[in-house]
Amino acid sequence: MGTGPGLLDAEPEAAPLRVVIAKVGLDGHEVGARVVAQGLVECGFDVVYLGLRRTPEQVARAALEEDAAAVGISVLSGAHLALLPKVREALDAQGLRDVLLIAGGIIPDADVPVLEAAGIDAVFHPGTPVPEIAAYVRANARV
Repeated sequence: MGTGPGLLDAEPEAAPLRVVIAKVGLDGHEVGARVVAQGLVECGFDVVYLGLRRTPEQVARAALEEDAAAVGISVLSGAHLALLPKVREALDAQGLRDVLLIAGGIIPDADVPVLEAAGIDAVFHPGTPVPEIAAYVRANARV
């Protein structure tokens, strides 16, 4: 039985990029993280939301287990300079140097270069449209 012209030659659809979203530390406000997680799902991503009060090591372990292309951390507590570099270190310790690490929340512009120097790939401020975040992840994920 024939398969028809070109059916076997068609490119298989790429699996959606997987993104792990989490809140690290004691910050208890998760509305923004949930909005971004749902928005990324609507943009075609496979999202794993870890929820509140995760440690950097828990996030890195989930990124490894889920084969994540990116990790997104929401920080509203002011602890971004302490917590985000620890997430990068935990990812690196799991051999996940290629996993994109993005952050969002209340992060002063003056702190963004410090975070970038620590290996955080991008910082998105409140009000950033989710399609902009999605476009960044698609363009920069190292898969």
